[in-house]
Amino acid sequence: MSVRALLAVGVPLGAAIWAGCHRSTLLLGALAFLLLVDFLRRRRPNNYPPGPWGWPFFGNLFDMDFEQSHLSLQKFVKNYGSIFCLDFGGLHGVFVTGLPLIKEVLAEKTQSIVNRPVTPIRERIFKTNGLIMSSGQVWKEQRRFALTTLRNFGLGKKNLEERIQEEARCLCEAIEEEKGQPFDPHFKINNAVSNVICSVTFGERFEYHDVQFQELLRLLDETMCLEAGKWCQLYNMWPAIVKFLPGSHQTLFKDWKKLKSFVAQMIEKHKEDWDPEKPRDFIDAYLNEMAKYTDNTTSSFHEENLICNTLDLFFAGTETTSTTLRWGLLYMAIHPEIQEKVQAEIDHVIGQSQLPTTANRDHMPYTNAVIHEVLRMGNIVPLNVPREVSSDTTLAGYHLPKGTLVLTNLTALHTDPAKWATPDTFNPEHFLENGQFRKRDDFLPFSIGKRACLGEQLARSELFIFFTSFLQKFTFKAPANEKLSTKFRMGITLSPVSYRLCAVPPG
Repeated sequence: MSVRALLAVGVPLGAAIWAGCHRSTLLLGALAFLLLVDFLRRRRPNNYPPGPWGWPFFGNLFDMDFEQSHLSLQKFVKNYGSIFCLDFGGLHGVFVTGLPLIKEVLAEKTQSIVNRPVTPIRERIFKTNGLIMSSGQVWKEQRRFALTTLRNFGLGKKNLEERIQEEARCLCEAIEEEKGQPFDPHFKINNAVSNVICSVTFGERFEYHDVQFQELLRLLDETMCLEAGKWCQLYNMWPAIVKFLPGSHQTLFKDWKKLKSFVAQMIEKHKEDWDPEKPRDFIDAYLNEMAKYTDNTTSSFHEENLICNTLDLFFAGTETTSTTLRWGLLYMAIHPEIQEKVQAEIDHVIGQSQLPTTANRDHMPYTNAVIHEVLRMGNIVPLNVPREVSSDTTLAGYHLPKGTLVLTNLTALHTDPAKWATPDTFNPEHFLENGQFRKRDDFLPFSIGKRACLGEQLARSELFIFFTSFLQKFTFKAPANEKLSTKFRMGITLSPVSYRLCAVPPG
């Protein structure tokens, strides 16, 4: 019936209009309304950085290749220059390329671009806790405490270096047990590197055959891979909907729950024999700090933050260094001539009977250059850790409103053909000048500024001692009839795909 006919028989006006509307008309109206809301939500402010227009609801999601997202971004650098924007649903990202702008973001805009963005994924897992993703006063308090505590437990001191040396020795013994046969070094390296930070945070190391700890390392590796995947990106765009759907994001949440449960159990064990007068490790020291604020409900020193901080240290102290070492062994096997030069320098400076120390580094420019080239080519954090604009600011003449996500393009910085002689080739000469090691301002694998990696000193020590110990004891080769590849796996970090090596002892 028509609206007029319905009115004639006494149907109220509103009901008459509703009944007279065709279902398709209602659907079109609803769609138009949603499109209008989406347009208003994604409308760019005046004087905003340029960038491609995206699809309704999805933004520029389909412009990205999630198997190599850092590389798919480089086409936008060519089209829009050193600063451009991309939208992913309700997330507005600005990408910055080139050393001057990167320095401005990371080291100069310390008042307006220093916070971390809390995506829906991170909100669900960590809320605003932890060392890596916290902001404001919480971040300042937690970072200051962590730096002081790590120094108290050996960071930058001889005893921590001795722990690294001992762990390198144990790892070389485990590799020797392979007797030159093909093996995947992934979790052996993970375990050894993780043991260094575990000795500081948990007060203990874990054996390579410890089943529970191997499962934790597997969970950590899986979370690093899943969080950069499509399902997690969709969750960040529409958490209210995607949280009800099956997908890899659900596995991610389960994995993090297990990791947090492990740390919570370690904390409970510490409480059983905790002596405030004799703190043994990071957890004990944090319990001491918490005790100072028992009556302060607003303090950032509470057990949830302890769990998140410990996981951040566990992740940062394991994943990045371990992944870099895996890239290092892979590149040595692919470039045997470079491996031979490193081994010749080791024989000349250290020999076969002494353990490598960080004091050797200044006398081994070629080995140091090789490690830096591994960091450059491995490119394990290609877009750095994101920042968020905390108050309206300008960058390169463009207006960035509060809440804008800012990412620095380290991939382009470390492969700029105007700065690097052979940007796409493994070449230690990038870090050498007249046979001496050369520092470079355009090389920022640990970031810079107030939010630079707090474990940089530890990571550099570990990289040198582990890498030098490996090549002191073994020559790494591809297994017979197997071809090694530098293909990568995209995750929170960029890691090599699984590979096997043969570690051949000298002689």
